[in-house]
Parts: sequence; C-alpha cells; structure tokens
Amino acid sequence: MNAHPPSAALDGRSTSALDGASVSAELLERVRGTLALTGAKPTPAHVAAALRADGTICGDAMVLAVVTALRREALGAGPLDTLLAEPGITDILVNGPDEVYIDRGRGLERVFVRTGDEPAIRRLATRLAAAAGRRLDDATPYVDVRLSDGTRFHAVLAPVAAPGTCLSLRVPSRHVFTLDALVTAGALPPAGTPILRDLLDSRLAFLISGGTGTGKTTLLNSLLSLADPSERLVLVEDASELRPDHPHVVRLEARPPNIEGTGEISLRDLVRQALRMRPDRLVVGEVRGAEVVDLLTALNTGHEGGCGTIHANSASDVPARLEALGALAGLTREALHSQVASALHAVIHLARSTDGVRRITEIRTFTRHPTGQVTTDPAVEFHPNGTINLLPAAHLFTNRPHPARPTNDPQPGLAGAA
Repeated sequence: MNAHPPSAALDGRSTSALDGASVSAELLERVRGTLALTGAKPTPAHVAAALRADGTICGDAMVLAVVTALRREALGAGPLDTLLAEPGITDILVNGPDEVYIDRGRGLERVFVRTGDEPAIRRLATRLAAAAGRRLDDATPYVDVRLSDGTRFHAVLAPVAAPGTCLSLRVPSRHVFTLDALVTAGALPPAGTPILRDLLDSRLAFLISGGTGTGKTTLLNSLLSLADPSERLVLVEDASELRPDHPHVVRLEARPPNIEGTGEISLRDLVRQALRMRPDRLVVGEVRGAEVVDLLTALNTGHEGGCGTIHANSASDVPARLEALGALAGLTREALHSQVASALHAVIHLARSTDGVRRITEIRTFTRHPTGQVTTDPAVEFHPNGTINLLPAAHLFTNRPHPARPTNDPQPGLAGAA
C-alpha cells in the first residue's frame, strides 16, 4: 500500500488549508471552547471575536478557515468531507489519529489527512452516529448506520479498537454502472453482456457472491436496471445501498433496536412484508441471517426472478454458506438443501485480484444430487484475458454459442464497485 502524494485537497499539514490559511488544532480547540462558553454560533463575526479574545492576530483568510473547519465539524464529516466528495473513492478507513486509507478500486492507499487527536475522532464518530439516530458511547462502543447521503458508516471506539477509534465509510457510487460500463472497466468481457441479459430475462432466481468490496452491489444495480420497466421491484436491505435505474422501485430498510432495546425491524420481518406488496422481483440486498428462510420460501411459492447478494469465498461455497445461515433460523440441513434446490437456479461470483481489480469470474448453477445435497456446477467461466467458456449447464438460461476469442487485451478492472 503506497502513500498517495499530498495535494491541495488532501494536505495533512493543517486542520484546514482550504482558504489559504493554516489552522492549528490547538487554535481551533481554543476557539471552539470560547464559542461554547458564550453559546455563539461559528459565524465569521463570532469567530473573529473569539480569535481577538484569544490574542491571535489574523486576517480574513484565517477567520474564514476557522469558520470552515468548525462548520465542517458541526455539519459534515469533518476532515473527511474532501475525501467523500472526491470522485472514484469507494472506501475511507481511519485507524486512529492521522492514519487514513482510501480505496479507489485499486486497493488501499494511505493519504495525508489531518484528522485531529483521538478525542476529535471520537467526537466525529459520535456526531455522525447521532445524526443517523444511533447512540455511540462507552456502553455501546460500535455502530453501523447509513448516513443521509447514502454513505455506509461503521465505527468502533477506543479502547475496544486500537490504536484508536476506527472509522469505516463505504461511499455509494454516484451513478449506476451499465453492463457496457462494466465491459469498459474490464470487469466483464464483451461476450459476457448478452449472457447476463439472458440470465435476467429468464427470470431465474440468482445470487451474486463474493467477498467484501468485490462489486456485488454494483453488479446487482446494473442487472436490476435492465429489468423490464413494467416490473415492480421490491428491495429489502439492512442499509439502503441499491439504486437501480428503474421506474418502479420500492425500498424497505431494516431498523435496529433503540436504546431501550425495542423498535427493531429485522430483514426477516421486511421480507415477509415484501411478499404482500405484489413484487415482480423480490430483492434482498444482502442475505446474511435467518431471513434466508423467508427468501427461499418466497422463491418457492411463485415469486420468480428474485435475487440478492451473499458473502462467500467462491461460488462453490455458496451452498455451505446458505446451510450455515439456515441453521441460524433452525432449519435442518436436509430442509435447507431441499429449499435451495427448488428456489435458486444460479450464482454469479466476483473476485478481487491481488492488484485490486474486481472481476466477474464465473456463473454456476445449482444441482441437486440423489442424496438430496445441493452443489453448484460451472456454467460460464470468465477468464482474466477476456475470454469466456460456456459449459453445458449454461443452457439453463442461455442458448448462445461459444464466443470468439477477443483480439484486444482487456482494460483494468472495475473501479468504484461497492
């Protein structure tokens, strides 16, 4: 992981250098204290008065820099605001004071951003959690919420986290990737586009598998955007991330319990409600718990074309992963495999190579054996050189012939995948 060279937007030499003036953390803390004592808002006039009371000689640039820094602390993501606004960044990670990493789709790289000391990071984490209606303190030292702009925010306070309070922000894509855009990015060979379209048009139920940050949500967004405009899509998510470009989308978002331990709305509750909302496609953003039972039940009772994402190391591991999730709901191994055999048809797997490139690697279909156990069979293989291999199992959803070998090398993989 290489450090990103400092720029005007990412300069770590001061708390705020946006207005040409350097503001030290100590000066900012003294001004903040003065304003807190008087109850004044961080307006230019009040900040200028606080600086004069502090004995600091400054010009207009310094006053505006302090105002910008204080307002950013009060309203935005503090020193991380610049990174959140920078195109191409998918993840921002803070590992304690002044240790910040970002991901532009090519792996983690360190950037020079002055975050302030441990109390400053803790204040930022607490404020962002409170803005999302969640509590973050020593009694509840971790939180996972969606911010108002769609950013997924996770925090763990010190000393539970070391070397200090750790923040993780997953930045939503500012636009929906089309399949053609995925081809341009190198995440999908050109011959793979019609195959994915065939899979969607067949209305078979499928899952998209992969590890964290491999682009599962990005690909699901792309596919759902291709669904027939006459279809009604009902999306069920723990934190709303899917934004398909489709005219008829209904979103249901889970809610954690409040401080009294009441008011929780689980994914399982929402899947049940979604079934009563006449979905043409039922979509579970991430299958991660007991809701798998209700999803499989729905797909077994006439709800075609359902889909979702699931964390798995490989497509062949998906049945075992589903088995583990079914156990959380008290479903036996035999019952789970029976449900999967009738409910699911295919799984699309994505992987991230050592150079940070995200690619679709294969499509597999589910097969039930005489023993009752379900496994996956390879149907389409996507190779890093841009070629694809169609296997007999692919005829479940496509009749396309084996594509010709491409003449050009593929471009770098998908950047900005979620």
